[in-house]
Amino acid sequence: MENSLNLAAVTFDGVLALVLLVLAWQLLRSPNLFKAIVLFISFGLMLSLAWVRLKAVDIALAEAAIGAGLTGALFLTALDRLQRNNQKAGDSLISQPGKVIAGISVLALTCILGWTVWTLPPFSNQMLALVSSNMPISGVENPVTAVLLNFRGYDTLLEIGVLLLAAVGVLAVTPSAVMVADSAPSPILILLLRLLLPFIILVSGYILWIGKYAPGGAFQAGAVLAAGGILLATAAVRFNLSASKALPLATGIGLLIFLLVALATMMLRGNYLQYPVAQAGTLILVIEAAATLSIAAVLVLLFVGLKSDADCPVPGEDSKNFIFEEENTIK
Repeated sequence: MENSLNLAAVTFDGVLALVLLVLAWQLLRSPNLFKAIVLFISFGLMLSLAWVRLKAVDIALAEAAIGAGLTGALFLTALDRLQRNNQKAGDSLISQPGKVIAGISVLALTCILGWTVWTLPPFSNQMLALVSSNMPISGVENPVTAVLLNFRGYDTLLEIGVLLLAAVGVLAVTPSAVMVADSAPSPILILLLRLLLPFIILVSGYILWIGKYAPGGAFQAGAVLAAGGILLATAAVRFNLSASKALPLATGIGLLIFLLVALATMMLRGNYLQYPVAQAGTLILVIEAAATLSIAAVLVLLFVGLKSDADCPVPGEDSKNFIFEEENTIK
């Protein structure tokens, strides 16, 4: 019986690896950009399943939410804008030299990644033993969260900073970007807003909280929360990035709280991000809660930033702020 299960698992993993290779090849060679985006989303979902098989559930959640879901939505929005503004029907959106450059870039990146994997040192249990021995002082029970928010907190701090730079870049490119809700949103979309938004917020909070004990945490929770923000941005919310303070403030709160905790621990303990053992769990939760808001805000801002005022009619004076138009949506 055990041999049969092992054979089935090996067969499944082999088929999954083959599907990933086929999807990647079809994605790279597809001349149709819409088809390529669909293949990209499919590849992301299959890659999430591969991460699950590798017992990396945290990475699988992030890949499914960000790599496949939100990135796919960004690609679809960008494609729609390109088709409407820059090309006539039936024309190719990418020139032949552009395809050659893209192919060479992909080949170079593949070679670099292959060389990196080939030169990795042999696997050692030393790091695993080191993490396991320090779990009692980490403040959490999930080793991934312990590494990202305690033992290697600097890495996560820099990641939050990179996200903030991405948001600043969007604001710099589209400082007056506006996204306006349809005056008569679909009743189906209204029903989805009523049913899904509370559920999305609840799931996001649960994923944030469970990260202390099991796979989850700020990045996964932020991606789920961003899905709700994008749903609002699609139908029921008006954005004016130059006038609104809520969205830009949310993008920076994660880095701000992280830095404040780092400074506080330096004054109390003498080292940045060296948490007192008794307060480690609470501080990690505070950092992750703020990071969740920042991650969600950045992802929503990236989506909204693609919708410039050239794509949407400029709203009236009543929509200069980040508001929820109840009179036009949910009644």
